Amino acid sequence: QVQLVESGGGLVQPGGSLRLSCAAAGSIPIINVMGWYRQEPGKQRELVASITRGGSTNYADSAKGRFTISTDNAKNTLYLQMNSLKPEDTAVYFCNIQDIFARGYWGQGTQVTVSS
Repeated sequence: QVQLVESGGGLVQPGGSLRLSCAAAGSIPIINVMGWYRQEPGKQRELVASITRGGSTNYADSAKGRFTISTDNAKNTLYLQMNSLKPEDTAVYFCNIQDIFARGYWGQGTQVTVSS
């Protein structure tokens, strides 16, 4: 069993920053790719950023230049540094890992609200 626990969400003003964390625990498999997704009410979950086991990163156009995904392998933790936040970034953010057998695991999500 793999448990993913996100933290770091909250309420922030436009232009502000937040850092999301996703701690992995349990029988952690060999990870192929890790990512952050977000979902607004009534909309599909969408990829925000991902990072492969080799360190290659990929960002949604909306996140480029503002968000940075990173990992601390020693702590089995995934991060998403979000700067210059906009109201349209408001969503529930989920972390996801996919192992080398293409099995996916999700966290419970953390709410990010950008509002003045």
